[in-house]
Amino acid sequence: MSEPSRSVALVTLGCTRNEVDSEELAGRLAAEGWQLVDDASQADVAVVNTCGFIEQAKKDSIDAVLEAGQLRETGRTQAVVAVGCLAERYGRELAEELPEADAVLGFDSYRDMSSHLRAVLDGHPPEAHVPGDRRTLLPLAPLQRADAAAAVALPGHGDDGISAAPGGDSAAVRDLPRARLDDRPWAPLKIASGCDRRCAYCAIPTFRGSFVSRRPTDVIAEGRWLAQQGVRELFLVSENSTSYGKDLGELDLMQALMPQLAQIEGVERVRVSYLQPAEIRPGLLEAMAATPGVMPWYDISFQHSSPTLLRRMRRFGSTQAFLELVEGIRERQPEAGIRSNVIVGFPGESEDDLAELERFLVAARLDVVGVFGYSDEDGTEGERLDGKIDPDVVAERVERVRTLVDELSAQRAEERIGQHVRVLVEQVEDEDGHLEVVGRAEHQGPDVDGETILLGEVEGLAVGDLVDAVVEGTEGIDLVARVRR
Repeated sequence: MSEPSRSVALVTLGCTRNEVDSEELAGRLAAEGWQLVDDASQADVAVVNTCGFIEQAKKDSIDAVLEAGQLRETGRTQAVVAVGCLAERYGRELAEELPEADAVLGFDSYRDMSSHLRAVLDGHPPEAHVPGDRRTLLPLAPLQRADAAAAVALPGHGDDGISAAPGGDSAAVRDLPRARLDDRPWAPLKIASGCDRRCAYCAIPTFRGSFVSRRPTDVIAEGRWLAQQGVRELFLVSENSTSYGKDLGELDLMQALMPQLAQIEGVERVRVSYLQPAEIRPGLLEAMAATPGVMPWYDISFQHSSPTLLRRMRRFGSTQAFLELVEGIRERQPEAGIRSNVIVGFPGESEDDLAELERFLVAARLDVVGVFGYSDEDGTEGERLDGKIDPDVVAERVERVRTLVDELSAQRAEERIGQHVRVLVEQVEDEDGHLEVVGRAEHQGPDVDGETILLGEVEGLAVGDLVDAVVEGTEGIDLVARVRR
């Protein structure tokens, strides 16, 4: 007698990489007979895919678990299970401090998630895992990892569900362990996991592990599957996309991968996220600029520009080096979008360091900049550094730099007035007889890089359409553009 069908809702916090992991979990659970539902209050089990990146993300993840726990009293929910980065990073400690979660499961549990959830519902939850440094699970030398990686859980790689046939086609795309949890016309596509860098402020390598590239055949197979689901823009994600291929013995593998993805039937756009400035090679920039379908959008993790402070962060670069990189991009593609994140208040940051960062931001004219205040992260080198800055001073510096970049980003958007853009429609809503159509231009990344509001002949447009328009105005970093028919 088969087991009764159970329902599960996945609640995802954090980055697009986590979104891929949630969709892989959804695919695995659906294949095991679970019914996927959108509303956690209508599910037997709420699985909260947590984020463990920075302090605020941790708080948001804990709040999500607590909120799901309250559904036991008001909804159908019988159990709450925490997974994801926060669960992997803290394991048993999190379970002890968060009794609202019926189970706290790490990455090693993902392949058997169905049996774990059924055990939870049967009153026999598995023990919370004991966290460890996942960098120790694979060889130190990148070229030795490919064979060893098969024995290590790599969420979002889906390597046990894809069978690649000659010519790069997938012989078993239907078995891909991923189920879409939304109907957006774009989707993240994971090309690698982990990171080999040792930035002093970042704990991600300890719980995501060493850098491991997905094989191109697997990435392309998943890209084809996404296109079959109606995806028109593939958003390539990883912890460090500029390292792609190094563990496979081919540092230029990204240059070969991009055109193959762009040629997939139904795919109109390929967007590459998270470029590490110290690893960007001229050949990569040339390929991105020359490959039809690859968006003129550069997500570069500068973090700061003072060479003194960058060295304390265990990073490399300077204002001059970064400005030369930006100039090289704009020489090839004058209308390219460039986004980044910066950290202020890192231990030892002086007023001169902060002024140097401001000088870089003014000269670089980036399209979007996320500004984060430093806070200690467990187990990182930054936690042990001297020269800590008072939190109130850090907050003041965040506000100072954020005010500056808001002004600069708005100016950069205004410079685009008169430009021709091609917009991917993402939202069509009828508000009291007024049609509101919103999408993203080529230089705008998803979620955080602003949007393009379309005016004019918008009747008949649907989500997923690509439409030409001319920029007529701005609203902060958002563009207002008129459709050209």
